[in-house]
Amino acid sequence: MEHAELAALLFPHINKKLADYEDIYPPRRLPAGAPVTRLGPSPTGFIHLGNLYGALADERLAHQSGGLFLLRVEDTDEKRETPGAVEALIDALAYFGLRFDEGAAADGERGNYGPYRQSRRAELYQTAARALTERGLAYPCFCSEEELREIRAAQTAAGANPGYYGPWARHRSLPPEEVKRRLEKGEPFVLRWRAPAAGGEITAPDAIRGPLVLPANDQDIVLLKSNGIPTYHFAHVVDDHFMRVTHVVRGEEWLPSLPVHTQIFAALGWEQPVYCHTPLLLKMEAGGKRKLSKRKDPELALDFYRREGYHPLAVREYLMTILNSGYEEWRLGHPDAPMEKFPFDLAKIGSSGALFDLQKLNDISKNVFAALPPAETADFLRRWAEAWRPETAALWAADREYLTAIAAIGRREANPRKDFIYGAQIFSFISFFFDEYFTPEDPLPANVSAAEAWRLLEGYLAVYDHAADRESWFAGVKRLAAVSGYAEKPKDYKKQPESYKGHVGDVSAVIRLALSGRKNSPDLWEIQQVMGEERVRRRLAAAAQYDWPL
Repeated sequence: MEHAELAALLFPHINKKLADYEDIYPPRRLPAGAPVTRLGPSPTGFIHLGNLYGALADERLAHQSGGLFLLRVEDTDEKRETPGAVEALIDALAYFGLRFDEGAAADGERGNYGPYRQSRRAELYQTAARALTERGLAYPCFCSEEELREIRAAQTAAGANPGYYGPWARHRSLPPEEVKRRLEKGEPFVLRWRAPAAGGEITAPDAIRGPLVLPANDQDIVLLKSNGIPTYHFAHVVDDHFMRVTHVVRGEEWLPSLPVHTQIFAALGWEQPVYCHTPLLLKMEAGGKRKLSKRKDPELALDFYRREGYHPLAVREYLMTILNSGYEEWRLGHPDAPMEKFPFDLAKIGSSGALFDLQKLNDISKNVFAALPPAETADFLRRWAEAWRPETAALWAADREYLTAIAAIGRREANPRKDFIYGAQIFSFISFFFDEYFTPEDPLPANVSAAEAWRLLEGYLAVYDHAADRESWFAGVKRLAAVSGYAEKPKDYKKQPESYKGHVGDVSAVIRLALSGRKNSPDLWEIQQVMGEERVRRRLAAAAQYDWPL
């Protein structure tokens, strides 16, 4: 049986040629050298940090050079697909500022190179498979699962490498009559790649790691499964060619697959895209570095950052610091520039594991919130609460001006406060501004009893002037301290502790604790200005009933 005859038997319904698809999906009209990148996730429902890490590299590479960034859904494994996963992925990436120029979308698809879901491109893959079969580069394999287990057992006993190759490829050289007989009986089959003879090496460029030299593939991998749907290895080659993808950014775990991909591109006569194998995301533990784990590390899930309330800009900023080695230095020199102005360079992505550091993300997040206009911070917190803390959302939305004023405390100075990190932490930090969430958390100073604290607060209420400026207000606190038996200056108390009950700092601490419930909080005068006189007086009066922590 000639190869063309076998191809006709296997694919009687395929009447197009690959040349037809060259016309359907012509080379793109883009500026010279403009990259076309793609994100190709599987719709499993678990959206992880690695998705965003790779997508950010894809997006920057394409958009900084006038190229295109597309979303292709690799949904050829029905068993792993989760309903709604594609929409969830698109929503998550949009939240972090990633936009696609074409591809799968929540409301369908956009672009002229689709369908963008691999499950809808079967005819194209089968056309490519027929072309390989016609040239003797692919063949049907009828091995059952039991036969494949027998092969694996025999390889184990012989100490041979596992897989379907060379002498272990039982159906590689089936007589034509046997193939025809099995096909006529309707036996299920997969289509396998006919790998070149074992031995040799392949050389492939990698934009991150430089030229790679790897052992040539000798495995007769599956190209089409028994249902006619391709495996990843085959589908991505066909799709990257006909979607005119120029750069493939993917994790280093795909490096072992590169030889077979290189073989298929060469066999079809197509130019191979530039591969960019990014390092794994690692985590430091007592025993050393390890790969981030879905089971062990909640921070691997992208929803972790949305649920906790990290600002999307902070996450993007942090990921860029581990994607490009020169980003932090650039940021220092361009503190107000948008990240998109940074000249992203694939050559500056490290080839060893990228260490993920949550504390460093928190530090970057502090800087991001410190630089945000207070109104933007307030609106972000309100949106976060609506999504993740609905019990607080109505309270925060009721008075946008109040929330904005809270967000502005200490952030109008040349060196703004940097104590906002993420939504959940910020809520805890500012919750005392709302009567519904106020509770005393810290004890009174050791030298101040509850009765003494109330006497001080009564005296403070009697003289409190909400209209006083900061200097006048503090002068009043010092007068209160003096008439109550406390030193106006801490150094005076230090010199003569027997002459005073304490010092002005103790009096301020009592007022601070009565208003915020904490010994550490923002500027006390500013807290009062934001709270407003009515709330301040109400809070101070309520202190008579406090059960102060010990």
